[in-house]
Parts: sequence; C-alpha cells; structure tokens
Amino acid sequence: MFSLRYNLVMKSKSYKFRCYPNKTQQKQLLQYFGSKRFAWNACLAWRSDWYKTFSESVNGIDFSRELTWLKKLESHQWLKKVPSTVLVQGLFDQDKAFNRFFNEGAGYPKFKTRHQQQSIRFQLDQRVVMNNYRAGKLLKLTGLGELKVRWSRIPNGIPKMVSLSQDAAGRYFVAMAIEEEIAVLPPTRQTVGIDLGILKCMTLSSGLVIENPRHLNKRKDQLKKLQQRLARQKKGSNRRAKTKLRIGKLHARTADCRREYLHQVTTRIVNDNQVIMVENLNVKGMTSSSSGTIEKPGKRVKQKAGLNRSIADVSFSEIVRQLEYKCDWFGRTLVKVDRFFPSSKLCSCCGHKMDELRLDVREWTCPKCKSVHDRDVNAAMNIHDEGLRLLAPVGTKGPQLRDSGGEGVHPMAVSPRSSDQP
Repeated sequence: MFSLRYNLVMKSKSYKFRCYPNKTQQKQLLQYFGSKRFAWNACLAWRSDWYKTFSESVNGIDFSRELTWLKKLESHQWLKKVPSTVLVQGLFDQDKAFNRFFNEGAGYPKFKTRHQQQSIRFQLDQRVVMNNYRAGKLLKLTGLGELKVRWSRIPNGIPKMVSLSQDAAGRYFVAMAIEEEIAVLPPTRQTVGIDLGILKCMTLSSGLVIENPRHLNKRKDQLKKLQQRLARQKKGSNRRAKTKLRIGKLHARTADCRREYLHQVTTRIVNDNQVIMVENLNVKGMTSSSSGTIEKPGKRVKQKAGLNRSIADVSFSEIVRQLEYKCDWFGRTLVKVDRFFPSSKLCSCCGHKMDELRLDVREWTCPKCKSVHDRDVNAAMNIHDEGLRLLAPVGTKGPQLRDSGGEGVHPMAVSPRSSDQP
C-alpha cells in the first residue's frame, strides 16, 4: 500500500495510558503520594527559612541529606517504606520550579495538598529493564509490582522514567517519554492563517470555519447543581467527598472531549498545510480577573468572568501547543504573528486600516475599496499575509523553515518583537 509519509526523524514522544491498580496498590500509592508531598513541603519550608536566615540558596540535593537523617528518626520510619526514587524525583521537580522562578518569571513554588492532582515518578533501571517493562505487555514499578495497563498504543522504545498520576476523577494514569522515529509528511504548497475566537473556535484564511462545540457550556447546568449541593454539605463528610468526586468526573469528561476535538482539528490542519500562521496571544492577560480591589473595585466583573470562562473553554494555549509539537514532528513550520498586529482592522484587499472597530461588528465595509469583509475571515487572511511577510528570502539570518523532504532548510526571519515572546 502506498504511504504518503516517507521520511523518518528521531523525536521525543510522550505516551499516556490508563492504569488500574488493585486495592493493595492503591493503598501503597496513597502512602507514596503523601510521602512525596511531605518531602516537597518540608524541603520548600527549609529552603525558604534558610534563605531568610542566612541569605543563601540551597537546593534539593542539600535537603536529600536532611531526608536521609530524618529516615533514621523513629518518628519518620514510614519514609523507609517509600522508594527513594519517588522522593528524589520530587526534589528534582522542586529544583526545576525554582529555576523557572528565578530565570523564567514563574511564580514562587507553592506547598502541595492532598486535594490537588497527585503524581510521582519512578526511574527504570536500564540494566534490568526487560524484567520490568515490555511494551504492550508488562510494566512493573518499584514497590508496586506489576500494574494493569490499558495499552491503547504500543511504544517503539524503552523509557527511562515512568510517571504515575491520579486526577480529580480518581483515575490513574502512567506516562512515559520515548525517543522514537516519526514519519515526516511530504511537502505541500498549501499555507494557512488561523484566527482564534470564541464564537468560532478557528477561522482559516481559506474561509473554512471550525465551530466551537462549547464543551463546558453543555454541562453547565449539571455542574451548577453539583456545586450548589457541595456548598451545602458539611466539610469532611462522606456525602461531600462523593459530590466532589462527581464534580471531578464531570470536569474530566469535559476536558477529554475538548482535548479529543482539538487533536482532530489540529491534525487535519497540519496534514493539509506546509506553513501555518497563528497569533501569539497573551492568554493569561486575556483571562485576568477584573474584580479590582476594595479601594478601586472593578467594573462588569460578572460579564468578564463569563468571558474568561469562554476563553478557557476554547483553550487557545492548547491549540497552539498542539500545533507546535505536531509541526515539529511532521516537518511543518509554525509562524507566530505579533499579538499587537491589527489583523481585524486591516483591509485584506487594499491594506487600509480602520481607526476603530468594535467587537460587536462582525461584518464591515472598507471605506477605501468598498470591499465587504467578514471580521474573522479578514483577520485570518491578514494573519496569513503577515506570516508570509515574516518568511525571509534565502540567505538571510533567522530561524529555519523546515523542509519536510529532509534535503535542507530555508531561512525564516521573525520580527524582533515577536521572536522575544514565547
């Protein structure tokens, strides 16, 4: 059978599978999750106090020595029942969190609670890995033994680390990253610009409109009743725990439907187009609260909260994330257009720029060339044209436009303003 995919490249590919631990393993996992939280919180408090007292920074390796000393105390003998790799990997994660705080502008690391999503990481000994891991057949983890895993796909490689997590719906998952060969798609002459929106999930420069299914809105009434019931129930009661689990399952079902829909859409876009242009939106700023302060209260807080909920339901960041890694896998190029580029106000025919264009105006007529524009289609066409403008001719410096044939690359220049943005 003839295949359109003809070139192979080595990429890191992540797999996530549902797993079903038995009752004994679930009890052990509760202990593992709690021990990892203890190590994280104790290390965070120790690091913070040490810096306040001595004005010196310490790291997870320094606290691991303190953890070894704690295990010798009779009051902390329970730490010996947990594999050391679980605690050590948690301290490594905290080092990464502090690195993002100091170098990438992230927030200060926070203490963990048992009400959050729980996760731990195991290291697979590569010397005897065949005794503990066989793709599609076997997975053994230290202290837990063999896990029942639903192998929805068969990985083509051997992982070095395996993460085990539990979500708010009570489901267990194992995740692993594997270096494997991925088939690159053949090149195509198609290019497309994408305008992200709320009324319509995506509008393409070709005129194709991808509707917004509004997954959260479909379950809004059911979610409202459950949250009202939760607010009336006594904290710590069994009924409240059951209601909270039902809310978690409802949110998990919503997230699964949204993720599956976006995967179908983004895969189709990547398969059909060689170069894809999107706006580099500031989603965090778009979804910020407008409640204000006591001295200076915000305006239209309820309306802004509804808008934030709608933006989160569309998942702009998830759409761009999926496009990024799929373009990297399959030999496509993703161009991010500056978020301040006036894509909606520009006429895609003559280039005339409107002084003002209200959000409720969905169609407008260019006063210069008299062209009638659909707001979203016009914005997608302008994003497409701006993305092509950013593609530099051969011989200039800048990021590289990938040639999916594997025989070379073409230079691509990005404006300084947009290249500094993530």
